[in-house]
Amino acid sequence: MDRRSACVAVAAFASLAAIPATVRGARDARVAWTSVDRADPQSPYLLSFRENLRTVGWTEGENLTLDVWWGDGSTKGLKDLVPQIVARRPDLIVTAGGPATRTLVDAKVPQPIAFTVSADVVLAKLVNSWARPGVNRSGISFFALEIIPKRLELMTEVLPAMKRVGIVGWPPHAGELLELEAARNAAGMLGLEHRYFGANTATEVDQALEAAREWGAQAILAFAGGIAPRYAERFAAFAGPHRIPAFSSWATFAEKGNLMTYGPVLEECYARLATFVDRILKGAKPAELPVERPTKFELVVNLSAAKTLGISFPQSILLRADRVIE
Repeated sequence: MDRRSACVAVAAFASLAAIPATVRGARDARVAWTSVDRADPQSPYLLSFRENLRTVGWTEGENLTLDVWWGDGSTKGLKDLVPQIVARRPDLIVTAGGPATRTLVDAKVPQPIAFTVSADVVLAKLVNSWARPGVNRSGISFFALEIIPKRLELMTEVLPAMKRVGIVGWPPHAGELLELEAARNAAGMLGLEHRYFGANTATEVDQALEAAREWGAQAILAFAGGIAPRYAERFAAFAGPHRIPAFSSWATFAEKGNLMTYGPVLEECYARLATFVDRILKGAKPAELPVERPTKFELVVNLSAAKTLGISFPQSILLRADRVIE
């Protein structure tokens, strides 16, 4: 084979590798699931994703191989795995959450990506627009400004005497300023004083909570992106002794000992992510698949946390709760 023929052959192979498995006629598609979390085969998000993959026609061991990669609790852990992930030549990479998404995007992996994130995807520079990503990735964002006023309304139902709310967030979060603006507007409409406290680390979360207490906060609104899910136990540990309950978005925050959450049903979002995988494997271009937002929301209350805090949930809240943690 002469040099020109060899170059053509290499180029043809590279083009073939970029075509989804089902389009090029392969029986077995390969998908990589990536997360910065510690290994958890029983993760409800992974289970929901796997279940809906089967629903849309992809069965592991028959027409699909799903490689699951965990970062052992850090972005560095996942970053170190990227060469191995790419070496397995997946047809598509799924990124579970913002840290995993950022890690794979920054690594410039050649495969298409189906992502979940909690950020404003345009501000995060993950896509060019919500409606038409224009890049080799798309997925679902949990970002939902419209539920912030509702969450504050629920807080005032539980704490009718509340006058001051401390807002704890993660300043680098793409969309933080939009969330803060929505919270401030809603707090103003409800006649609530409010103050923002930013935090990046566990120590800074403790400092932010203490600063909120010194300011006179009677409750904490914790933004989901970056801080609340990761340090949920710290919010709960602070709430009990100081009688300052924390409210947030994702159910896991209530599951880890906090009073109440109202936000997207993440399991449903991960189930829908399987449809992105299905469409991309069948030839759809991620660049043309609009980024989707949550469609289902849930109210989760923790009765044990309420007892610790000396709070009684109004019957109106309990009747509307989608889930009650005893």
